[in-house]
Amino acid sequence: MGGVRNRRTGPRGPRNLAVVTEQTPQPRRLADRLFGAVTPAPEVRPAPPREEAPRSVRQAAALVAVEAAGFVVLALVLLWLTLTGDPESVPRALAEVVLAGLAAGVLGAAAVGLRRLAGWARGPVIALQVFFGAAGFVATFQAARPEIGIPVLVLVAGVVYLLMTPEARLAYLDR
Repeated sequence: MGGVRNRRTGPRGPRNLAVVTEQTPQPRRLADRLFGAVTPAPEVRPAPPREEAPRSVRQAAALVAVEAAGFVVLALVLLWLTLTGDPESVPRALAEVVLAGLAAGVLGAAAVGLRRLAGWARGPVIALQVFFGAAGFVATFQAARPEIGIPVLVLVAGVVYLLMTPEARLAYLDR
């Protein structure tokens, strides 16, 4: 029967082992074998060109910055009232100051993110506008304070409209 072949070995050797044709020119150091060799520094890639945000997104970022400034003013007024007045609960009053400051920080960061067309910025802005719209509605109609509620509703409507324009949606399409 002349030349019976083993099923596991082919003409060049076992099928499960790669054929090594060249050896390493020098033996690796012990530290390289244990911890891995140092990776060479990557080549410096040029920064991708930054695309300009469309006009509607820039305007929406400006309105969000106005909202952030409003929350900064609110936090300062609440702090002033807490320090100079006699609140029922000082911890609760300070918590309101912290929440207003936190809202100002989030809105400020989101305004910068919108201006830079950051993909993360649009969702939180829209979500916050839903809450601000509800608060403006309550202030205008249920609390009978239209001098507070109507400006809030106008800002909310402006931000939502500007972020829903076709050019704004196309700017975030590839993100």
